Amino acid sequence: MEDVVSEVIKRALGESRIFKNREALSSDYVPDRLPHREEYIKKIAELLSPVLRVEKPSNIFIYGLTGTGKTAVVKYVIKRFVEHAEKVGIDVFKFSYVNCRNEDTNYRVLFKIGSDVGVRIPFTGLSVAELHNRLREYVDSKRIVVTIVLDEVDFLVKKVGDDLLYRLTRVNDELRRSKVSIVGITNDVKFVETLDPRVKSSLGEVEIVFPPYDALQLADILRERAALAFRDGVLEDGVVGYCASVAAREHGDARRALDLLRFAGEIAERDNASRVTVEHARKAREELELNAAMEVVRTLPYHSKLVLLSLAIGGGFAESTGSLYLVYRRVCEALGLEPLTQRRVSDLVSELDMLGILTSKVVSRGRYGKTREVALGVDSAAILKVLSSDTRIGEYVKLLKNGRNR
Repeated sequence: MEDVVSEVIKRALGESRIFKNREALSSDYVPDRLPHREEYIKKIAELLSPVLRVEKPSNIFIYGLTGTGKTAVVKYVIKRFVEHAEKVGIDVFKFSYVNCRNEDTNYRVLFKIGSDVGVRIPFTGLSVAELHNRLREYVDSKRIVVTIVLDEVDFLVKKVGDDLLYRLTRVNDELRRSKVSIVGITNDVKFVETLDPRVKSSLGEVEIVFPPYDALQLADILRERAALAFRDGVLEDGVVGYCASVAAREHGDARRALDLLRFAGEIAERDNASRVTVEHARKAREELELNAAMEVVRTLPYHSKLVLLSLAIGGGFAESTGSLYLVYRRVCEALGLEPLTQRRVSDLVSELDMLGILTSKVVSRGRYGKTREVALGVDSAAILKVLSSDTRIGEYVKLLKNGRNR
C-alpha cells in the first residue's frame, strides 16, 4: 500500500504529460478572450463606464441559465477597468465581487464588501445595522463609486430575505460624497418578481438576459481553453466536439463543457495515457453524472431516501409500486418509523423519477391489468454508499451490506 501511495505522490508532484495549465479549464478562470459574448461585454462595460467619471452607473440585473457566461463577462469587465485604473494611476472607483452562495448571511456579505473596499471591521461581534453604518460612513469619507456584484443573489434572498438588498439599493440616499451601484446575477429568471416592490424598482434599472450557447459556440470556447490547458498534440480529434455536444444538449452550459473536458484529461492522466481520447470523455461524463446524482440523493427528504433504500435492497428493481411498498414498510418497521401511505410513496416515486434518480414505467400484464415497474437510474451500491453516511439510517444500511457480504 505504501508503494501505491508513493507512486501517486510521485505522479502528482511530477510534470503532467497532459496538462500545461489545468486552471484554464476552471469555471473561475477569466481568459483574455470570451468568444461569443462580445456584445454583452460591450454593453456591461458601457453601463459601468460612469465610474470612470466618479458618477453612479445604473443598477444592472443579469439573468441566464448556469454556464451562459454571466459571471465571466462581469469579472472580465471588472478586470479590464481595474487594469486601466492601475495604468493611469486613478483610484476613483472600487469593485466588490460577492458570491452569495459562499457568503450566505447578511453579515458575511457586508464583511466581504468592507474587505474589498478597504475598511477594517471585525469578522464577528457587530450587528448587521452597525456593520452597514460603518461601511457607509467609510465609503462616504472617500470620493469614490463602489460597484457591488452580488452573484447568485437569489440564494441569499431565499435564505435570509431581501432586507440587505433593500439597504444597499437605498444607500445612495444617505451618501453625500460617494455613490454605490449594484450588479445582481441570478440563474432564476423569475427571481425579481419575488422581491419587495421597493427593492424591485431600485434594483432592476437595466436588465440583461444571457442566452445559452449552442454546440458550435461551445466548441469554439473549448478549443480556445484547450489550447491554454493541454500540451500540444495530446487532445484526440473529436474530444472537443463530444464535450460541446453533450453540454449543448443540457441547456448550453459552458461550465459543464469545461468540467467535462478537464475531467477527461484527469482520467487520461490517471490512466497514465499519452493522449486524451473520446473514450476518456465518455468515462468523464458517466462519472460526473453519477456524482451529480449522488449529490441529489444526499439532499433528499428522509422518506425519499427510504424509498431509494427499499429499491436498492431489491437489487435496484421492483416489478410494481406495491411490491416496493412492502419492502418500504419493512424498512420503516426495522427503523421504528411510522410508514407513509402507499399513495404517498407512489407520489415520491414520481418525484424521484423527475429528478432522474430512478425510472418508472407502466407496463401491461395482459389479463392481470397494468402495473408500474420501478428501477434505479444509478448503481445500487452507489446509492447504499451515500445512504450509509446518513446518521439516521447509516447503521441499518451498514448492517444490510454486512449481511450481503456474508
